[in-house]
Amino acid sequence: MKNDIFIFDSEKEIRLDKYISNQYKEYSRSNIQKLIDNNHIKVNGKNEKKNYILKNGDEIEINFPKPKKLELKAEEINIDIIYEDEYLAVVNKQRDLVVHPAPGNREGTLVNGLLNELDNLSSINGVIRPGIVHRIDKDTTGLLLIAKNNLAHLELSKEIKKHKTKREYTALVHGIIPNNKGKIVLPIGRDPKNRKKMAVVSYNGKKAVTHFEVLKRYKNYTYLKLNLETGRTHQIRVHLAHIDYPIVGDPIYGRKRNEFNMEGQLLHAKTIGFNHPRTKEYMEFTVREPEDYTKILEILNRRNE
Repeated sequence: MKNDIFIFDSEKEIRLDKYISNQYKEYSRSNIQKLIDNNHIKVNGKNEKKNYILKNGDEIEINFPKPKKLELKAEEINIDIIYEDEYLAVVNKQRDLVVHPAPGNREGTLVNGLLNELDNLSSINGVIRPGIVHRIDKDTTGLLLIAKNNLAHLELSKEIKKHKTKREYTALVHGIIPNNKGKIVLPIGRDPKNRKKMAVVSYNGKKAVTHFEVLKRYKNYTYLKLNLETGRTHQIRVHLAHIDYPIVGDPIYGRKRNEFNMEGQLLHAKTIGFNHPRTKEYMEFTVREPEDYTKILEILNRRNE
C-alpha cells in the first residue's frame, strides 16, 4: 500500500476531493471520491467527507490501496489492431467477440486477446476491463478505442462524455425509411418487463440521441449511417426497433427471422475520430463492413438493378 503524507499550504479554500484530484492527474475526481468514502484519505488523522474545506496547515494522509491482482488470462485471439502508439490503440473488433470478461465468463474476450497483444493497458476501469474506454456489443463489428495508460484513459473518456468523439455507424434495417435524415431523441432505461433488455421508457430513462442518414434504399430494407450523440447501452438497436425499423439479424430487438439467416445484428462501428490524449492532434479511422455484411449489401444492390 502506497502512503502519501503532506501539509496543505494555502490560504485559499478548496474542497478536499478537488484538491486531491488536482494533485493526482492520473486519477479521476470520482476515483478520489471513492478513496475518501472508503476512508483511504484522512485529514489531521480523521476521516472527512469529500466536500470538507481544507484549511492552511491541514495534514493530509492518502493510503492508496494495493491494486487487486489481475487474474485474467492472456489468450491468442485474432485481433485486428489498426493503430497503436504508447498511449492508445484502435481495434477493429470482429463479430461474435465479447469486449470484456464478466463474472463466470473470464475467457475468450477482446480483453484476453489485448493482454496477449499489448504491453500495457489502463487500470482505471477495474480489473476485468483494463484498457476499455467504451464498448460495443458482442455481435456489433468495428472500431474501439483502447487506452494503454490511465492518463490516456481519462482524456479519452472526457472526450466521449463531452460528445467530442466522432462515432459513426452503419446499419441495415428492415423497412423503408422515408426521411433522408433524422434525429431520434428518446430516453432509454431498463425494460421493466425484462431486466436483461433495454427499452425506451417514460420514467427513470436517460437521455439518448441518435442521428441517422439514409445511404441507400432497397426493397424492404434501408442502409443507414448513424452518429451517436449519447452512448447508452444498446442505444442504436433500441431506438431503431422502437420506431419500427429494427436492425437485420438483431437477436434481441429485431425480428425473429430474416431471409439472410444472420445471427447477430448488421451494425458496424465504421468511423471513430478523436483528439489524441497527448498531442491533441485530431485522428480519424475508418474500416469497411465485414464480409458477411458486404455480401448482403451486394445481393440487395443486384436486386435494385
